[in-house]
Amino acid sequence: LCLIMTGSLLSNAQMAKIDPALLSLAQKQDQLDYIVILDQNDDLTSRVATIHGKKNKGRMVYSHLKTMSDLSQAGLTQWLFQNKITYTAFFIANCVQVKSNIEVLKNIAARPEVKKISLNFNIRTERIETEQSIASRDAQPEWGIQRIGADSVWRMGFSGQNITVGGQDTGYDWTVSPLKSKYRGFVNDTTALHDFNWHDAIHNQSPLATDSLNPCGYNLKEPCDDNNHGTHTMGTMVGSDSSNLIGVAPGARWMACRNMERGNGQLSTYLECFEWFLAPTDLNGENADPDKAPHVINNSWYCSPEEGCNPGNWDALQIAVKNLKAAGVVVVVSAGNSGPGCSTIDSPPAHFESSFSVGATMFNDTIANFSSRGPVVIDSSFRIKPDVAAPGRGVRSVIRGGSFASFNGTSMAGPHVAGLVALILSANPELQGEVAMVEDIIRQTADIKYSGQDCGGISGQAHPNPIYGYGRINAIKAVELALQTKVSQTQNPSSYTGIQVFPNPVNEVLTIGGPYLGEKEHTLKIYNSVGVRMATLKKGITDVQLQVSSWANGIYIAKIEAADGTTLATSRFEVVH
Repeated sequence: LCLIMTGSLLSNAQMAKIDPALLSLAQKQDQLDYIVILDQNDDLTSRVATIHGKKNKGRMVYSHLKTMSDLSQAGLTQWLFQNKITYTAFFIANCVQVKSNIEVLKNIAARPEVKKISLNFNIRTERIETEQSIASRDAQPEWGIQRIGADSVWRMGFSGQNITVGGQDTGYDWTVSPLKSKYRGFVNDTTALHDFNWHDAIHNQSPLATDSLNPCGYNLKEPCDDNNHGTHTMGTMVGSDSSNLIGVAPGARWMACRNMERGNGQLSTYLECFEWFLAPTDLNGENADPDKAPHVINNSWYCSPEEGCNPGNWDALQIAVKNLKAAGVVVVVSAGNSGPGCSTIDSPPAHFESSFSVGATMFNDTIANFSSRGPVVIDSSFRIKPDVAAPGRGVRSVIRGGSFASFNGTSMAGPHVAGLVALILSANPELQGEVAMVEDIIRQTADIKYSGQDCGGISGQAHPNPIYGYGRINAIKAVELALQTKVSQTQNPSSYTGIQVFPNPVNEVLTIGGPYLGEKEHTLKIYNSVGVRMATLKKGITDVQLQVSSWANGIYIAKIEAADGTTLATSRFEVVH
């Protein structure tokens, strides 16, 4: 009845845009917290297909997303600002978080550029915890490291050197021995530079928290862990000291974002961290730099239907994951601990096609009873998940304060895969940014595992299957295949002729990028359809932005010429007002 009464105050068009869960909540409280998704969200997968290199991909994706969101959000954010309504804009998924009453919500839903409005739902991490472990022992690799063969890869000379892994979790105790020197902001025992290496997306107490006391506080300027979960997962990725070999890639560096308040997050906190990973900023949230993005990020969390996630409101998360992948960042996600039932991989981000999802295995190399299974039915895709499986039972790692504990869960399995990505990329730097190729290498080289359990009409004896995916990861085979893999030279930016022009068509501000713009001896020229030169720029910069609001509608051609007049690259774009 409440929904019917609310609906009578809204047009059908407005109702269609608003998440029913949000409308229901509007009957219980005056202040609402929601995410407004704008209509313009381009799929960048095909745009980056011919671009080689993580930095080139990251720059292109960041420039495109920032330009597109600034333009499409301008009307809405200006209106919110003028009416003194609290909001936060995100470019990672072209959306805006708003806190307001129902009247403001109705006004926003009536705007033509608004596609969907979702509840800013709460998200909870999941972990099964076992007994505390001894603080140190003989310097031998943990069982999971040995099982996947990561220690053998170290002896090959690859330990993750020159690779950065990212973690978004409950925070991290950066001062513990196995992690301190691996932190990318570490300078010496008394100095650390946290700009571009740490971000805190927790600005206040979670609605799911049972009290008001967070042991770390909020808006932190340096890493802190309020739960142990984040520190533990990072230890499995990169941790090591003289007595504890707990990390799969001990030669890698790490950076991090806190997206949960004592294990509780919200859609907005996850979006904030995803965005920061695409283009890290300083501690003031300024000077975004996609060159400083990590090579891989671990996500040991998920959002269940009980916590507010449903097929009608996970669009923003799905867009964010796809954009990070397009930017050359591998997104590793834990499958969840809702097994042993079939089709229990039913929550974001684990079930997304663009996520690389990980199930958990036991000491005897069989699937853990708690590990969630596929196929994915909640979105009617019936895709097989998880992608692979990794050790997730009795995983010993460091926790805050420098103690050690063994945890169970797919939260522990995911970091093994993130660490493996670092090993692969350190072995073959050409693969940095080539997300699809890296994921294929891990799938192809996994040790095939079969199950007596059939799920969704798919036999557990099939390969891949909904229990193990492609199998339990094998670091030795993966690195050996990576060493043999050559990235197609046709993907090298020095050999393709297109210029990156976006958005296209353009209304006001045009961004032009490409491999030749950084050369000071090259000239960028833009002509209209009848050959009249509209602009000439000679700059040694990565991207060029042009104000074209005064240009006539029509087709334009951008050319980059060498000093001798040779045309190096051309591209067409359209101005539409």
